[in-house]
Amino acid sequence: MTGAQVKKLVRALADTTCSVILIPDVFTFNILHSRIEEVSGVPVVPLYDTPLSGINRLLKRAEDIVLASLILLLISPVLCCIALAVKFSSPGPIIFRQTRYGMDGKPIKVWKFRSMKVMENDKVVTQATQNDPRVTRVGNFLRRTSLDELPQFINVLTGGMSIVGPRPHAVAHNEQYRQLIEGYMLRHKVKPGITGWAQINGWRGETDTLEKMEKRVEFDLEYIREWSVWF
Repeated sequence: MTGAQVKKLVRALADTTCSVILIPDVFTFNILHSRIEEVSGVPVVPLYDTPLSGINRLLKRAEDIVLASLILLLISPVLCCIALAVKFSSPGPIIFRQTRYGMDGKPIKVWKFRSMKVMENDKVVTQATQNDPRVTRVGNFLRRTSLDELPQFINVLTGGMSIVGPRPHAVAHNEQYRQLIEGYMLRHKVKPGITGWAQINGWRGETDTLEKMEKRVEFDLEYIREWSVWF
């Protein structure tokens, strides 16, 4: 294959959650200065890969189970109080289950305390904005404090999410941004998280511009590449 063909193929695979490795020549090795691995004795350079495999994946899962169990035990009185507040503040269910992309782009049901009068889970989902009339009084407080996300510790226990990882976006938003941001789907190579490296670095809340979402994705991919027990 020519260099142009390889580049075109790599770009196409960036819209998937595949792990991609390259068998380069010596010249390419010198240019990339990349981590070198072996597959059946053949030296390869991982292009789209994650350290979250094998023993590392087991360690992260064990960490998630232990921490999520302890946190749910500690916050159970808070969960009950919030559930009552949501129930009596407006008609509708206490928990809102929204379909989002999980690991490998597979759909999962993400749990949240309901914060809106109108629940959207369709092909078109409008992001909540400041002073959004759909948000209830209690919901406004829950969203500002991120308390609406607490039921997602149950998602962690059931294996659909992790405590730390790329935040799961609505399916409609995924379909939109995968067309606009190269490599967007690579953030689904790991389980989505209750919080993520992007949010820790200040990229949380409404993504009302493409640049904001690009920064989120940039930090998400950095987390996936650099993950360790301590990061």
